[in-house]
Amino acid sequence: MCGIVGYIGKRDVAPLLLEGLQRLEYRGYDSAGIVVNSPKSGALKMVKAKGRVRDLEARVPKRFAGTTGIAHTRWATHGAPSDINSHPHLDPENKVAVVHNGIVDNAAELRAKLEAEGVVFASETDTEVITHLIARSQAASLEEKVREALKVIEGTYGIAVMHADFADRIVVARNGSPVILGIGEKEMLVASDVAALIAHTRQVVTLNDGEMATLRAEDFRTYTTSGTSTTATPETVEWEAASYDMGGHDTYMHKEISEQPDAVDRVLRGRIDDRFNTVHLGGLNLDPREARGIRRVKILGCGTSYHAGMIGASLIEGMARIPADAEPASEFRYRNPVVDPDTLYIAVSQSGETYDVLAAVQELKRKGARVLGVVNVVGSAIAREADGGVYVHAGPEVCVVSTKCFTNTVVAFALLAVHLGRIRDLSVTDGKRIIEGLRRLPAQIQEILDGEEDIKKLAAQYADAKSMMFIGRVRGYPVALEASLKLKEISYIHAEAYPASELKHGPLALIEPSLPTVAIVPDDDLLEKNRAALEEIKARSGRILAVAHREQEKADHTIVVPKNEDELDPILMGIPLQLLAYHTALALGRDIDKPRNLAKSVTVE
Repeated sequence: MCGIVGYIGKRDVAPLLLEGLQRLEYRGYDSAGIVVNSPKSGALKMVKAKGRVRDLEARVPKRFAGTTGIAHTRWATHGAPSDINSHPHLDPENKVAVVHNGIVDNAAELRAKLEAEGVVFASETDTEVITHLIARSQAASLEEKVREALKVIEGTYGIAVMHADFADRIVVARNGSPVILGIGEKEMLVASDVAALIAHTRQVVTLNDGEMATLRAEDFRTYTTSGTSTTATPETVEWEAASYDMGGHDTYMHKEISEQPDAVDRVLRGRIDDRFNTVHLGGLNLDPREARGIRRVKILGCGTSYHAGMIGASLIEGMARIPADAEPASEFRYRNPVVDPDTLYIAVSQSGETYDVLAAVQELKRKGARVLGVVNVVGSAIAREADGGVYVHAGPEVCVVSTKCFTNTVVAFALLAVHLGRIRDLSVTDGKRIIEGLRRLPAQIQEILDGEEDIKKLAAQYADAKSMMFIGRVRGYPVALEASLKLKEISYIHAEAYPASELKHGPLALIEPSLPTVAIVPDDDLLEKNRAALEEIKARSGRILAVAHREQEKADHTIVVPKNEDELDPILMGIPLQLLAYHTALALGRDIDKPRNLAKSVTVE
C-alpha cells in the first residue's frame, strides 16, 4: 500500500527511482510521482501522473538530471486518484517536497487552521498538510523543521522530505508505516519496502516507530522524534534481486504458485527433530514450562492471514489440545478484549507491517500479554514487537494476492502445533505421523501443479459465472473462505463461503443452475456429511465442482488431490483452488498481479 523510494549519491537519480517504483508496483497504487534536485540551480523538479509507473515514465523529460530525489506510488485515501493528488507534494515556493505513506488523522483540523492563515492547498490530500507545516517552520535545520511538523501530526506516517535549501540530505521518519534505509558506497537509499533497494544494496536499517533519520551521500544518522540519538546496526537482507523477477512466468502470481514445493521445503528445513519426533523453533523464546502453562491460544490476522490463522487454530487445538481460535485483528483491537495472562497471542502477517495487526500487537503488549509473530519478512515491525515467533521463509511475494505465503504460514502453524503438542500430550506415534506427512507435502504440491492444464480447462467452464458458492466443513471451511477470497480478489466474480452444515440454514435458497458451488470434500470422518451437502445442492439443480481425494459421484467435476494426514489435508486442498482463481481471472482478462482497489501491504486502517 503506497510506496516510497529515495536516493542521494552521485548517480543520475531519475532512472534509479523509476526502477524502484516498478519494484513496488505489487503493493497496489493508482498514481505515481517523482521529484529530483537540479544539480546546477538547486531547484526541485517534479513530474506526477495518475495511472501506472509507465505513465509517469512517459512524462519524465529527457533532461531531468539530478543526484538526489524521492518518488512515490499512491493508493488513494484522501482525494480521488489524479495528477494533482499524486505524491510528491511541493509547497508554493517549490522548496519542500514530501512523500508520505499512512494517514494524518487530524488533517481536516490542520488544513482549516492553515487555510485561515492564508495557505492555499493544491490537492485534496492529507499529505499536503505536512508539506506546508515544514515549509512554514522557522527552524534552522531541515531535521528540526520536520520534527516541528510531526509534533502536531496525529496518525500514521512513513515520510521522506527534501528541501532545496538543504540539498545535501533527505530526512525520513516513521510512525506505523515502514521506512527502510539502504546503505551503499558513498550513496544512501530509502524505501518503504526492501524490494526497491535489493538491486543496489543488501545492507539495510529498518527504522522503529518514533524514529527519524538523516541521509547524506556519505553517511546516515538515526534519532528519535524528540532528537535523542539512536544506534542503528545494518542487517543483511537474505533475498536477492533475482527473487523479484518473474523467472519466465507470465505473472508473479503464477510464479509464486509454482514456487510452493520449494517454499514449503524451505520452511521445514532444519526444524524437524527425528530423534524425539518433534520440532525445534528457536525463535519462540518459550521454554517447555511456559508452554505447558498456556491455557488458550488466540490468533490474529487479516484477510488471507486470518484464514491461515483459522487453520492454525484447528491444528493447535487438535494436536496440542489447547483451546484455540482465530479472529480478525481489525475487529479484535476495537472491542476492548479481555487480555488473559495465560493466553498465548499469535499475530499473523505476510509483510509483518499490516497496521491492524501491528496495532493489536502493541495493545496486547501494553496490557502485558505474551505475543508471538508468524511473519515472512525478517526484521519487520511485528517481528520486532513480538516476544518471539516463526518466520515462514516463503521468499518475496510480489503479486498482491497471497499464495505461497498462505501455504507456508499454514505449514508454520503445523510445525508450531507439533512443537506444542509434543511438549504436552501429542504421542510419539502421532508426532512421527505428522512429521512424515509434512515431509510429503512438497512432492504432493508438485503433483497438484502438474495437473494445471486440467484445472485451466475447468476454469474456462466456470468463468461465465456471476457468483459462486464455496463450502467446507470444519477443516474445509477455512479452505473455502480462502478460495472464495482468491476468486473475488483477482477475477472480480462475487463469491461467498459457508460451512457446509449451514447450507440448510439459509444459503440453500440461492442454489440454482447459474450459481456453481465449489465443495471441499476430504476423505476423513466427515466424508458422508459432506456428501449429504452435495445431495442437497444436486436436488436443487446446482452445479458442483468438488475438490476431493477421489471422484465424487454427485459432482459435475472433481479435482482430485493426493491424500495426506487428515490434519494436513487443508494445505493441499487449497492449491488447486489458487490455480482455479488464477485461470478464471486469466480467462476474463484481469490484471492478475495488481487487482483493482487492492494493496499488498495494508499499512493504514
